[in-house]
Amino acid sequence: MFAILAAIAIMFGLSLARVPVVFALVIGAVSGGLLAGLGLQGTLDAFNNGLGGGAKIALAYGILGAFALALARSGLPDLLAYKLIRTLTGSSNTKVQNRVKYLIYFTVALAAVFSQNLIPVHIAFIPVLIPPLLSVFNHLNLDRRAVVCLLTFGLVATYMFVPVGFGAIFLNDILAHNINTFGAPYGFAIQNEDIPSAMFIPVFGMFIGLLFALFVSYRKPRHYLDVQVARTQSISSELNANTAAPTLQAPQIAKFTLWMAVFAIIATLAVQLYSDSMILAGLVGVAILSCAGIFKWKEADDVIITGMRMMALIGFIMIAAQGFASVIEATNQVPALVEASVEWIGNSKALAAFLMLLIGLLITLGIGSSFSTVPILAIIYVPLCLQFGFSPAATIAIIGTAAALGDAGSPASDSTLGPTSGLNMDGQHDHMKDSVVPTFIHFNIPLIIFGWIAAMVL
Repeated sequence: MFAILAAIAIMFGLSLARVPVVFALVIGAVSGGLLAGLGLQGTLDAFNNGLGGGAKIALAYGILGAFALALARSGLPDLLAYKLIRTLTGSSNTKVQNRVKYLIYFTVALAAVFSQNLIPVHIAFIPVLIPPLLSVFNHLNLDRRAVVCLLTFGLVATYMFVPVGFGAIFLNDILAHNINTFGAPYGFAIQNEDIPSAMFIPVFGMFIGLLFALFVSYRKPRHYLDVQVARTQSISSELNANTAAPTLQAPQIAKFTLWMAVFAIIATLAVQLYSDSMILAGLVGVAILSCAGIFKWKEADDVIITGMRMMALIGFIMIAAQGFASVIEATNQVPALVEASVEWIGNSKALAAFLMLLIGLLITLGIGSSFSTVPILAIIYVPLCLQFGFSPAATIAIIGTAAALGDAGSPASDSTLGPTSGLNMDGQHDHMKDSVVPTFIHFNIPLIIFGWIAAMVL
């Protein structure tokens, strides 16, 4: 089991040292494979075999990035930013500023939640919505780490609990499918409708962590330089002027454009629910926006390519993470990692639940994707949960929570990379210090605690 721990430690350490995450994943995977005795060629073969598993994810992200950028052409994000700025400017009243701050919190959280189901663009909305608001954040001296926690909570907690959109894929297609597959030899099975209630306690723990982040950890003002970025120059000027009669021009958006944007959102959701294909849903959304004239046909290539480029880094990281996961699996040391822990657990059910969550954290921390780690965990944890007498609901909570730990605080997770991509547009938001560490503290720790409670009481 040393090879797995070493691979994860190397990957995490290199990421902390600000080595690009893709390189950190590759180096960590090669190190783990060599330590496990796979040899260089065997390690590379295992890594390459896993890359295909990330291709579908990367393509889906690219197309959803194109849809998000096309939707931005409708002017909706700029309209939202304008409304918030009009509420803020012209007054230094503390009550007004607090009202705007909590309105921003609510808007960001709602956008993150809806990005998993109603408007299934996942993290693609972040580079579109957040940059126009950076000057507002600066004017309010808003700690961006609080915004990171809001975004990550909305991205992760939603698919952990709501079985629609990405939640349907995670809860039904991946979690339930793998538990039933590996439980079949033991006569063990769960029902899809039982999963949300089993995941409620861990998600509630994340909510407690979010409240602590907003009202305790990052409550105090934090000052940022008013660095100009392309889409916020006029906004920044307006805020700095702080005039009683703002001169910032309202975005001119035709009613037809707004209605077509709403129709594109509804159609995208309907296609996604019908086909279970995020790729097809994104294509339908882009096609509707194009036919509606929101962007010209001759601009289609530019919109689609720019949108896909916006998500390209995330896609490459997810592909590399799949290769990393493949090498971890090829070491055949995951069962040894669990068995070594079982030897000294004895008959302690409480200790067993804690160690399964802790080992899940170690495994998923490096992989960074809960969607791709469930099969690795389920093949080991299902028989282990049966051995210790955990109920079906407790088994769901343990495996689902152990997998989500990777998304909530890993440097390779799109749920931390996404917020960084939007908040670092002016170069004042560090991925490790301002995204990964805050989400690890406020979500991973509560997930372990409340996941353990769920295993004990369900």
